[in-house]
Amino acid sequence: MDLGFGRRRFHHARSLHPGSVFPRGLVIDHVEVGTGLTITARPVATSARCPGCDQPSSRIHSRYTRTLSDLPVAGRRVVIDVSVRRFRCVGTDCQTKIFAERLGSDLAATYARRTARLDCIVHHLGLALGGRPAASFARRLMVPASRDTMLRTVRRRAARPVEPPSVIGIDDWAYRRGQRYGTLVCDLERRRVIALLPDRESGTVEAWLAAHPEITVVARDRGGCYGEATTRALPHAVQVADRWHLMENVSAAFLDAVRKSMAAIRIAVRAATVDPERLTCAERLQYDGYLRREATGAAILSLSRQGMPIKTIARTIGHSRKLVRDVLRGLTGDVFRTAKAAWTPICPGSMPNGGLAAAAGQNFGGGFAPVGSPAAYAWSGNGRRAVGAASARRKDRQARYRQRAFSPD
Repeated sequence: MDLGFGRRRFHHARSLHPGSVFPRGLVIDHVEVGTGLTITARPVATSARCPGCDQPSSRIHSRYTRTLSDLPVAGRRVVIDVSVRRFRCVGTDCQTKIFAERLGSDLAATYARRTARLDCIVHHLGLALGGRPAASFARRLMVPASRDTMLRTVRRRAARPVEPPSVIGIDDWAYRRGQRYGTLVCDLERRRVIALLPDRESGTVEAWLAAHPEITVVARDRGGCYGEATTRALPHAVQVADRWHLMENVSAAFLDAVRKSMAAIRIAVRAATVDPERLTCAERLQYDGYLRREATGAAILSLSRQGMPIKTIARTIGHSRKLVRDVLRGLTGDVFRTAKAAWTPICPGSMPNGGLAAAAGQNFGGGFAPVGSPAAYAWSGNGRRAVGAASARRKDRQARYRQRAFSPD
């Protein structure tokens, strides 16, 4: 007996509109089924409005393909390749001459790589599960989104706070290192950048602080520029020396003191003798240079004890006055030294075993970062990487050889 269920299913299948499966506003040209589903489409509209003057234009300049990720279908990931047109603006006074058509906020936002409905799913997953659990669950749903994408989507859709900041951090940042600098202002309570000032002049910072009298705490470095601006603009605010600059200054002072006393430290730990036979070729070259520097330093100290001035000592030994001053001040290097790096990404001693390495004075380069740590990826003055991953491992081996080379007296 036919109850009509088959006829009812057929009726619903015929009434299924493609717009309920594919995003609206697109004309589907081709569908390719493989490990995933690739849809080739184009916008329905025949014209587009200029984002500069809002005038419609139908003068096509060119086309390009925009790739969008969409909701999965039957356990397959869906990718939509949209042929987007570029138009010429017809406005005579508009500065925008060529623009790309927008797909609409209900289809995909500007510069988005996901459709609006997929972005909504990613947002709700991030809100419900967080970063890592949401990314793991999204993989099972065939939704291509990493944990960073989940968190980034949640932050982007989060409502911006309306209350003014009360605790800020202020520091300089480089447009171009060594040439042009600006000022970065952060809200330390919400961990968000709130202002980028065009320079780091005291007057610019003072004007910005004067426009925000609600600020009660200012965390800054120990430079005088920001301190003077804060004192004049916000005399009631509490000024705090931030932790990073304190650790940086303390670490630099400690390492400088250790470097000056390296000879006494080696004698104290009974590791002042180097066996040249156990050194590598590169270390032997460094050791020979160290012996020459020691001989030069001894000659400089001998002439200084005789009452000879720095200028005369420099002429006598044939070296610069800077070298003579460094020797007299105890700023000579250790047995094995490396070129100083222009930039070190982390604070010295903040990595594991960093303090031990600083105390031993062995595994530190010019940037005062332990070899083998992320700080080993330091940039040299000529713009090239001073130490890479392979070089860091090689320096670890050299450090082990060097430790065996030091034998007790």
